Amino acid sequence: MQRKELRGGAALTVLPADQFKTSRITINFILPSRRETATAFALLPIVLERGYAGCPDMTRLSRRLASLYGAGLSADTSVQGGNRVVSISICGLRDRYALHGEALSAAYADILFGTAFDPYLVDGAFEPQAVEIEKQKLRELLEGEINNKRAYCVQQARRRFFGDSPAGIERNGYLDDLDGVTPQALAEAYAEMVRTARVEVLVLGADAGEVETRLLQKLDAQRRAPALLLPAVAMPAAEARSYTEPVDAVQGKLCLLFTAGRPLTGRELTHMRLAAALFGGLPSSRLFRNVRERQSLCYYCSCAFSYLTSSLSVDSGVQPENAARAQQAILHELQALAAGPIGEQELQETKLSYLGALRAVGDSLSSIEMWAFREILRGTFEDPQQVEHAVQLATADDLCSVLSLFTLSVSYLLTKEGAADGQ
Repeated sequence: MQRKELRGGAALTVLPADQFKTSRITINFILPSRRETATAFALLPIVLERGYAGCPDMTRLSRRLASLYGAGLSADTSVQGGNRVVSISICGLRDRYALHGEALSAAYADILFGTAFDPYLVDGAFEPQAVEIEKQKLRELLEGEINNKRAYCVQQARRRFFGDSPAGIERNGYLDDLDGVTPQALAEAYAEMVRTARVEVLVLGADAGEVETRLLQKLDAQRRAPALLLPAVAMPAAEARSYTEPVDAVQGKLCLLFTAGRPLTGRELTHMRLAAALFGGLPSSRLFRNVRERQSLCYYCSCAFSYLTSSLSVDSGVQPENAARAQQAILHELQALAAGPIGEQELQETKLSYLGALRAVGDSLSSIEMWAFREILRGTFEDPQQVEHAVQLATADDLCSVLSLFTLSVSYLLTKEGAADGQ
């Protein structure tokens, strides 16, 4: 990872990608999340990817991308801890493989930064028809949230867990706010983003010099005042709260959210990577082997850890009548791991499985980029090889110690209608 700080609150990171015939460039705008602008920022990337000043409609943009050996442009948004990220990416053939020596990196950068910094505006606002089309799509997404019961259960648990914390602001915004996102309001949100966001550009397989030159030209044309990003946070430990919601479904969904009560240190993060894999991140994990296979209490059961919020989540598909037993079994497995001992064979098998996943990071441009961007957000800047060395040194006691930090905060159950009263 070669990283270079640029003027104007921006940085350029070049990642090795010599094994690929394609290249990828991504610009990330990162700024503190705010409830009042969440819906506008959820809508913004899907409007931006429709076209920019140089290609002001989807037809012309598609033709331009097709002329570059079928390059692809995409935009997305996410919430990372207490910060909002708007990402725009372009990928396509590497310069060396162009049939006629075309400067593909320069062309990609022109399209990417045109999309990011020169949107198509009509009288200072986004084109009304485009905004209305994308608003309708977002409306359907928000209204249909409950249709994906697994994701809905996790989201409902997160809402109770984070409450009004910036980390709890919705990635896809709020249905009640959608009508208020006018073309002018969206343009104002865009202007805020360009003015106040931290800018992180990642380059894989493209000419970094061409990318840097065009990026600086765009940045120099802006009046920038980057805001301070919110650091990693953790919800305080508190008495566990349980919620039950009846839904029209046969299979129940159970989500448990745990907090460490404080941000983890860098050393604890290394241990937690392995501990989460042992607990519920692998087919050989305790949750899979003991809760699913041996006790047959669930259809699936897995965990995920978030460093930026020091939270651990477990979500499971259960028969409603088994939900209470499944929850107790999950809690038992966590307590057993925290108390120890962890056998040497189990530890080594988990290390081998996790190291295999680490080595697979280099299998695609997107996974390399995802790894690097997460490290940038954490401020750790480690590559998989460095993490691999640290994982090899981790002991069973290290894993027990870090898991002992976590206490249950929220339990959320989706169950079939008539099985229980909602809380």
